[in-house]
Order: sequence, then structure tokens, then C-alpha cells
Amino acid sequence: MPETSPVGGGASYAAAGVDIEAGDRAVELMKEWVKKATRPEVVGGLGGFAGLFDASVLKRYDRPLLASATDGVGTKVDIARRLGVYDTIGHDLVGMVVDDLVVCGAEPLFMTDYICVGKVYPERVAAIVKGIAEGCVLAGCALVGGETAEHPGLLGADDFDVAGAGTGVVEADRLLGAERIRPGDVAIAMESSGLHSNGYSLVRHVLFDRAGWSLDREVAEFGRTLGEELLEPTKIYALDCLALTRTAEVHAYSHITGGGLANNLARVIPDALHATIDRSTWTPDPVFDVVGRAGSVERAELEKTLNMGVGMIAIVPRESVDVALTTLADRGVDAWVAGEITERGDRAEAVTLTGDYAS
Repeated sequence: MPETSPVGGGASYAAAGVDIEAGDRAVELMKEWVKKATRPEVVGGLGGFAGLFDASVLKRYDRPLLASATDGVGTKVDIARRLGVYDTIGHDLVGMVVDDLVVCGAEPLFMTDYICVGKVYPERVAAIVKGIAEGCVLAGCALVGGETAEHPGLLGADDFDVAGAGTGVVEADRLLGAERIRPGDVAIAMESSGLHSNGYSLVRHVLFDRAGWSLDREVAEFGRTLGEELLEPTKIYALDCLALTRTAEVHAYSHITGGGLANNLARVIPDALHATIDRSTWTPDPVFDVVGRAGSVERAELEKTLNMGVGMIAIVPRESVDVALTTLADRGVDAWVAGEITERGDRAEAVTLTGDYAS
């Protein structure tokens, strides 16, 4: 028979480090934010075992294709933890997920989230969910549920991570992608809001480990502190891209995330075609130059890690360029013609970056 401890009484979940009451308190605090991130198709409220979404909305489609995406925000969570600012990291999570969905032309319908913490601090968890809910509102999708997991002994009390999954829908005959792209198409770049949520392992290594900078350092190039710059939320393009597909002919999108512009754009370029992107058509935000100089990082390394100022690319036929640029401008999106599509010929690579960035 197993021995029992002669002192301290029996074991308990709380003694193991899991605080169920704190988790319940976090749920109560987040409810007001989740209510804001809804759609008419959402059935029920927060607290069930599963989120419900009325799929009868799909009846209006002739052949609906469901799209699914999942992602996190990587080591950017370390910046939020250090600064004690938790209500923006959710924007990054939503942007990483829904803008992957919209690349194929899908309208984001709903998301779920997963928050893993070393210790549940209800106000902190609620702040994270607040950011996620606000991001869902910006993307036009619903937050139908999620999970908060407490992992004492595996994570420190202040450590956390976030992940999310989203579902969208697109009409089959309106599916966007490489098969639509033709020679003569034009690449329209949409400006990023900064680093977004990729490359933070490099950024942290350069600015913290090598340069020895602190998050409260005032950086003249940014006009604010280093921490404020690094925590700038990811721009969410979903509604802008959906609006663009309604007003102009769009052949494909590319979401510029980890791997940089060339590698992500290559994912939607057909084998027989080639995209040439002209760097001289834009000036990257100062943060990219600062990271490069502080760590003596070569341009090729920066470009294969960071977005370099472009968060989304739209591939459109040349005759759609003017209406596309007007649509995006009307929505407050800074966009420009950055390149074109040609026959690949004997070139091995799908994408070439040419010229130098404008100063």
C-alpha cells in the first residue's frame, strides 16, 4: 500500500500550484471583452465546453470551402511580460491567424484562443483576452471560446504563451492563389506597422544581448522608448483585403510573416513565373535599420527574417492597380506598386529583390 505523508495533510490541486478560483475569476473578468467580439451567427455564451457557430450561414454559398489557420506570437510575449503590458499582444495573435486565412480569399468567421501561464493572475489573463477580442473586432470575426491552462513547475509564475486558431470561408470559385497569377500582374505592397510578430528571437538577441539596451531606453529614431516600439501591435489586414476583393480583381495575397518578404511571396508564385520586387519603392521603418546597425546584421539576414516594412502583398492584374490603390487608400492603408510578375525563364528562384531601399 502506498505511504501517505504524516504531515501537512493530503495533497490538493491548490498545493500543486493550480488555483481554480483564480481561473474562475479570470473568466468573469474576460466576459465583457468576449461579448464585444461576436457575430450574429454565434450561439450561446462564454463558459461552455465548446464554442458554437450557426453554420446555416454557409447556405448562401454555392460551394463553401472552410479555411483553417493556427499560430502564436512567438517570443514577442517576452516583451509584454517585461513591460507588464498585456492588452496588445492579442492583436498580434489575431493578425497572425486571420491574415493567413484571408490570403486565400476567406472571410474569417471565428477564433478560439489558448493561454498557457505559470500562474493565473486574473487581471493579466483578462487583459490578454481583451487584446484578442479587440483584434477579432478589427478582423470582423468572433471569439467563440478558448482555454486558460496553468502550468506550475513548468513555467515561472510570470511566464505565459498564447496561441490561437481561426476558421474562415470562401466560395470555391473565388479561391485565390498561385493558379490565378499571370505574367504582367502587378505586386501591390501594404505597409506593415513595424516588426509585427516575427523575428523577435533575432531582435532580442541583437538589442538585449549584444547591444545591451533596456526597454525604457529612449530611441531617437523611434520617437519613443524601445519597449513601446517593440510592442507595437501587428497590423490586421483582413477587412482591407476582403474589401479589396470586392472592388478589384485580385489574383493572390501573400502574408509577410516569418521568413521575410521573398520567402513568403514565393509561396504563391507558380513554378513557371517570377516576381521582381523593387526595394526602391519604399522606405522601411527605422526599427529595421536600428536592428541591422546594432547587431551588424547583413541585409540578406534581415530580409529573410523580418518583414522590412511590408506586411501584405496583393497580386492584381495591371488594369486593377488604380482601383486597388484607391480602395486601400480610402481604408487608410498605405500601399504602392512594388513589382511585377514575369515568366521565370531559366531563373531558379521565384522572387528577386532588386535595387536599394529609398532613404
